[in-house]
Amino acid sequence: MEVARPDPDAHDERLETQELAARAHAGDSARFGELYERIAPSLYTWAEIRIRPDLRQWIDPGDVVQEVWCRAWKIFGSFDPQVVTFRYWVFRVAKNVLLEAFRKLESPAFKARSRDNGHSRAVELVDVPDSATAITRRVAREESLQLFARWVQSLEQEDRMLLVHLGLEGLSQAEVAERLQIGREAVAKRWQRLMARVAEQKLPREMFAAVQ
Repeated sequence: MEVARPDPDAHDERLETQELAARAHAGDSARFGELYERIAPSLYTWAEIRIRPDLRQWIDPGDVVQEVWCRAWKIFGSFDPQVVTFRYWVFRVAKNVLLEAFRKLESPAFKARSRDNGHSRAVELVDVPDSATAITRRVAREESLQLFARWVQSLEQEDRMLLVHLGLEGLSQAEVAERLQIGREAVAKRWQRLMARVAEQKLPREMFAAVQ
C-alpha cells in the first residue's frame, strides 16, 4: 500500500472515515470496529513516538492503543461527527490516556508498588475485546510502522512535531502553525517536503490525516 498524500484521494479517505463514524454514532456498532482498525496504525505509531524507550517497561504502546479503544467506546456518545473528525476526537482521547499514564508514573503509590513488584503497568487493561487485542498485536508486528516510528524520532524537533500534530493527530495547518509558532505557508511547505521523504515507505493509506 502507498502512503497517503495531501491530494483529492486523501480528502475522499477522510470523508469515508467520517461516514463510518457517522454510522457508528447512529447506532451501527460494527462500524466502530472498522474505525478502530483504520486508525490503529496511526495510534500505535503515535504512541511509539511519544513514549520514551526508558518508560516502555511501564507504558507499552499496545496497552495505550487498547485503552484508547475501550475509553473511546465508553464515551462515544460525546462524539459529534458534524463538529469534529473522528481522528481528531480519538487522538484527544489518546492524549488523555497517555497523560494519565505519565502522571501515574510520578505518583508515590505507583513508585512504591513498582519497587515491591519489580514491574508494574501504568495502563491497566480491563475487559478489552478480543478483536481489539488482535488488531493491536497485528499492528505491533508491522515492521514498516516500527521503521517509520524510528525515522520520525530521528527528525529535528520541529519536523517531528509537525508530523505528529498535522499528520497523525489531524490538527489543521492553522492550529499547527500557532502551536509551533511558524507561518502557515511554512507549515504547508515543510509538510510537503516531509511527505516527499516518506513517499517510498510502505505505510497504510489511512496513516495520515487529510491536510487542510
